[in-house]
Amino acid sequence: MSLEAAVAAPFRDRGRSRLGEGEFVVALSLDRDWFTPDQAKRLVDVAAGRGLLSREDDDLIAEFDPATVTIPEGFVPDESVLREQSAFERVLSALVDAGLEKQDAVAAINERQRDLGVTIEAAAILYARRRNIAVGDAADRTLADLRDGSDADPGSGAGDP
Repeated sequence: MSLEAAVAAPFRDRGRSRLGEGEFVVALSLDRDWFTPDQAKRLVDVAAGRGLLSREDDDLIAEFDPATVTIPEGFVPDESVLREQSAFERVLSALVDAGLEKQDAVAAINERQRDLGVTIEAAAILYARRRNIAVGDAADRTLADLRDGSDADPGSGAGDP
């Protein structure tokens, strides 16, 4: 996964699992020349949202073992890693990672959405939980969105992911 590789690189370079946020940004923007400083800060937000990083004071802590991440020779992350995935995309990714076929999962989620009249995110979470696939952060985010009234139109489908 390119997001994980991009996040792991500064930690691996320095041989630590905790870095100052400024040090992390410099490593990605100046040392590796992968991102602008603003993009590197955005990467921090995306990675924290995905549970790869946590913040403590002004430090970033890797919530995975950076030493176990393979960073291919000549690797340069695509700017798409700066885009935060929706709750639906995160659940779908977890389903695929667990071995389900993407098209089958989307079809089943769409059917569950139609049957229950819920948002696509809620249908995806229900589908994943029925299969004992952990989707805690996506579930928490979807619940918060529902409480804020920012949920999607339950009549809209998943589209063609």
